[in-house]
Amino acid sequence: MVYPRRGGWRRPARRRREAGPRKPMPLPDGKCNPLCPMFRCLNSSLVSVKRVVHGRVQRVPMCRWIGDQCIGGTCQYASCTAKALLPDGSCLYAREKGRREEAEEQIESELMREEQEMSRIERMMKKRGYSIDDDLI
Repeated sequence: MVYPRRGGWRRPARRRREAGPRKPMPLPDGKCNPLCPMFRCLNSSLVSVKRVVHGRVQRVPMCRWIGDQCIGGTCQYASCTAKALLPDGSCLYAREKGRREEAEEQIESELMREEQEMSRIERMMKKRGYSIDDDLI
């Protein structure tokens, strides 16, 4: 929107988004996402275009150099400001996230096994006539 002003017209200043810690946004398969705020094209050819995909408007990364969609991390001009881009085109952040989730699942499964073992021991003690005091637990 343009506002009238003495001596001419001026455009309002764009508001900057609050600068907070930015995180990489890898694709679900772990590959580098060209729409990630950390992704950079060293050839300065990356643009984001809005297109209709399956009836919805989506942002699509385009390469002005070849005139087609950006191939992301596999391009020779791709880089990451967080240094999370690996040579095979995958994101290091996605691998770390996957390892973290794996560790959490492993801990949960160990807890479930321990709980099952405790319930089995409690049943055996009840059969033999022993009672478990809640004060001891």
